[in-house]
Amino acid sequence: MLTLGIDTSNYATSLAVFDSAGGVVCDKKRFLPVRAGGLGLRQSEALFHHTEALPGMLAELAQAVDLTKIEAVGVSEKPRPEQGSYMPCFLAGVSAATGFALAKGIPLIRTTHQQGHAAAALFATGRPELLEKPVLLFHVSGGTTDLLLCDAVKALTLLGTSSDLYAGQAVDRLGVKLGFSFPAGAEVSRYAADCAEPVRGKCTVRGMACSLSGLENQCNALLSAGKSPSYVCKYCLCCVGETVVRMAKAAMQAYPGLPVICAGGVMSSDIIRGYVQQRLPGTYFVPGKFSSDNAIGVALLAAREAAHA
Repeated sequence: MLTLGIDTSNYATSLAVFDSAGGVVCDKKRFLPVRAGGLGLRQSEALFHHTEALPGMLAELAQAVDLTKIEAVGVSEKPRPEQGSYMPCFLAGVSAATGFALAKGIPLIRTTHQQGHAAAALFATGRPELLEKPVLLFHVSGGTTDLLLCDAVKALTLLGTSSDLYAGQAVDRLGVKLGFSFPAGAEVSRYAADCAEPVRGKCTVRGMACSLSGLENQCNALLSAGKSPSYVCKYCLCCVGETVVRMAKAAMQAYPGLPVICAGGVMSSDIIRGYVQQRLPGTYFVPGKFSSDNAIGVALLAAREAAHA
């Protein structure tokens, strides 16, 4: 069975085709344009850019895959699987997915951005059984620093989050301050890799909850004190890594034996992965293609739902 996934997040327009017999067939992603020095887009701007991008991206996808063979369409309709979760940018994806499904007379499966992240990350571990079991899942991005109890993807229970700034916001604000384009995570990680000086991350964690508002101030203070951009970038990422380590340890005490998986765009960083895995061996970090915003998990969930319909 071939399924189409559509995800229109606050960062990227994403499409994917999943084959239930063989995995990912094709995926396309286009980051939303943000003006130089900007820290994101208004929702009206994001909705416009998604609406503008989708027809051309679907045409590109059709050149790689025979879309007439699609048997179900999945779409992320909101950020999280909870009441009141809403962002207008997801309306673009819902509109395109609904039109595609109605025109072909095929099922439309609605899911959420966070469940798509979870499914893509679990699939990428290479252990398909994790899609059916409870796991501890980090979803760390520009809009989340969430530690979740993920049960077969359908049930996501929030165990801990940031009380103020999200990890991705701290990384992006540092990057934009240094002159990088938004989103700045990849460039911050690249600069951090040039720093050979050892860095010990600091963080504020209480149980499975954290606070990251101080990280932005710490990075600004280090820059004012004359520390190099590469050092400060490494410091920022190591602080995020230390936050993940401490939250994970608290969760592993409460839920012993469950594997820990890290997803979300911030978790694409090699610096964070190395920091966390050195202190928590066995933690799963999946490739950036499956970790950052994408429609792969949405297409996978559509295949699972359609198969059981």
